[in-house]
Parts: sequence; structure tokens; C-alpha cells
Amino acid sequence: MMPSEKRVNRMYNLIQIGYFGMVASFEGFRAAMVLDRGFSSGDAGIFMALTNLAGLVAMPFLGSWADKHPEVPLKRLFALMMVPALAINFLFYFTRPGWWGTALIFLLLGVLEFNSTPLLDSMAMQYLDVGVNVNYSLGRGLGAFSYAVVCAAVGWQTARWGIQTALLTHGVLAVVMILLVVIFPELPKKAYVGAEKKTRSALEILRANIPYTVMLVACFFGMMSTMPTSSFLVNMITEQGGNSGHLGLAMFLMAASELPGGIMFHKLRGKLGTEKILLMVLCFAIVKSVLFLCVDSLFLLLAVQPVQMLCFGLFPAAITYFTNENIPPEDRVQGQTLKTVITMGMGGMVGCLFAGKAIDIGGTGLMLGLCAAFGAVGLLLGVYALRLGRRQRG
Repeated sequence: MMPSEKRVNRMYNLIQIGYFGMVASFEGFRAAMVLDRGFSSGDAGIFMALTNLAGLVAMPFLGSWADKHPEVPLKRLFALMMVPALAINFLFYFTRPGWWGTALIFLLLGVLEFNSTPLLDSMAMQYLDVGVNVNYSLGRGLGAFSYAVVCAAVGWQTARWGIQTALLTHGVLAVVMILLVVIFPELPKKAYVGAEKKTRSALEILRANIPYTVMLVACFFGMMSTMPTSSFLVNMITEQGGNSGHLGLAMFLMAASELPGGIMFHKLRGKLGTEKILLMVLCFAIVKSVLFLCVDSLFLLLAVQPVQMLCFGLFPAAITYFTNENIPPEDRVQGQTLKTVITMGMGGMVGCLFAGKAIDIGGTGLMLGLCAAFGAVGLLLGVYALRLGRRQRG
């Protein structure tokens, strides 16, 4: 029996709130954690890049397997990944591993937790494919607001009890997330779209739609521009004389601004379409880097954080719907995986590597200049992808 639309939306909103709250307690403070343990900004960049690299290796295989085995609920796959991630989190808290041990922990958490968003995205898209109106963008916006609230709370917590205590909050929220996923209503097996059709490899999917592939590459550069400005926000805060409490406040202002983006996404989608929204995102990725480069005080750095609404707040919903529009039903779990791997996975990995080294060489100013350049490349490729799509449609 198909669960009610109201119940699916309510539970999906809770899952987004739980997931991004959990992610915030680690992701928002991971650079500060490793810097507190005596590592350099370059080391932090490598560790964060390993988190993204994990997705490049693991998630395409998982997405392909999920498309070929629709009888296995996606929520079950997610829960099975979260249990060992919870154990690794507490291992990291109670030990002080060296460089290689820390690298391994970031790699494993990347495989098990931080690159699992395609599964959550596909849980919503599967219901949309069978006619259940899941408001994905609202859920994603609420998730962003949850991220913001947790960042502010953990920022206060770490300022009082130490940066490493963020791992305790992360562990508690991981338990909550597992419980939420367990009670999420399963899609009836007979309702699944595309299970009877042959699935394609990742390369075949990308070759079949060149405009789509070029847009993913454009977004790869866009995320190279945007994600380091969040990952290394601690460096900018510190340069302006702030502490982990100010970092939490900055993360709150940044993430809270994503909620209006999620709320207004559907209206924008109706007027502009997902392709033009992605171009807007790429444009504001450049604007964000330039604004951060121009600020000269902690107050101004906090004041410009809401630009995140336009440079990332619209992105998750836009790229998710854009993928659903361009990938056939039998390949959509793998399609959602590909868009995450290529954009936030590869983009975040390469961006953090370059950004960490740039900070070690020339400070945050060099990093932000590099991010602006990456954003410009992404915007040019995005315009080219839009033109290719128009030609393809005749």
C-alpha cells in the first residue's frame, strides 16, 4: 500500500533536518578540529579532499548496484552505512591518530556518511516518479536551516568546552538520523519505476547526453569555487580575530540563508527552468569569492554570509531536479550519484586541495582569488552547456 503524501513529506523533511544537522556538527568544524590537533591548513585540505575522494570511488558502485537491485530499499542501504560511521566517529574522538590514521578516518567517513546524499535524494525522486508529490526543495531548505542551527549551537559548545566536543554532538545526531531513516516509509516494490529495464554504466549515461555532462563539469568548477570558502571559513574567521564561537555564528548565517532558496526554488523553476538556475548559482559563486576577498573586518565577514542563498542555497535542488529531467528512470539512482560525485565530490576534493595549499603559500587572499577564477571557468562552461542543450532540442 502506498503511504500517504502527507506522511512521506513529513518524514522526508525530518530526514533532511536530521541529516544536515548531523553533517553540520562535523563538516562545519572539521578543519578547526584537525588544526587543533596540530595539523596544517594543507593537511586539512588533504583530509577534506579524501572525504570527497571516497565518494568518487564508492558511490558510483553503490548507485549502480542500487539501480540493479530495486528490491533493496534505499533507506536500508543508508542505515547500514551509518552504523559503522557512528563507531568511527567515536574512535576519532577517543584517540589522537597521526597523519595516516586521521586520513583513513576521513576517508572512511566519506565513504559511509558524507557522500551518501544521493541515496537521500533518490528516496524523494522515487516517490516523485510514481506520482507522490514530495517537496524536495522545501526539505532541503529545512535541512540547510538545521545545519545553521546546529552550527551555531556547536560553535557555542566548542568555544566553552573545546573544539573536539563537536564529535560528541555528531555521534548523538548520527543515532537520531539512523532512527529517522528506519521509520521512513518504504516505497512499495511494485511501484518502482524502471526496475524491468537494463541499466547503463556511468560512462554510457554521460555519453548519452553531452549537454547534461558539460553542465555537470561546469558545476564541478562551481563547487571548486564555493566549497573551499565554507571548508576554510575558520581560517578567515581567525584572520579577523574571531574564535570557534564566531565560526558557529558565521556558519549559522551562511546555512540559514539557504532556507529561503529552498522555499522559492519551485517558483524559480517554473519561470526559469533548472538550467538557468544553475547558471545563476555559477554566477554567484564568483560573487561570493569576490565579496569575501574584499571584507576587512569580522563584522563584514559575518554580514556577507547570506550570499550563500544564491551561490549554493539553490544548487542542491536545482542539480537534483536537473538530473531527474535528463536521466531515464532505470538509471536515476546512479544519475543522482554521478551528479554528487562530479560536482560536490570531485569539486570539493580538488577545490580543498588547491585551497589548503594556497592558504599555506599566500593566505586566504590567494585562496579566494583562486576560487573566483574557478567560478569564472564554471560559468563559461555553464553557458556553453545551455547552448548545446538548445541546439540538441532543435
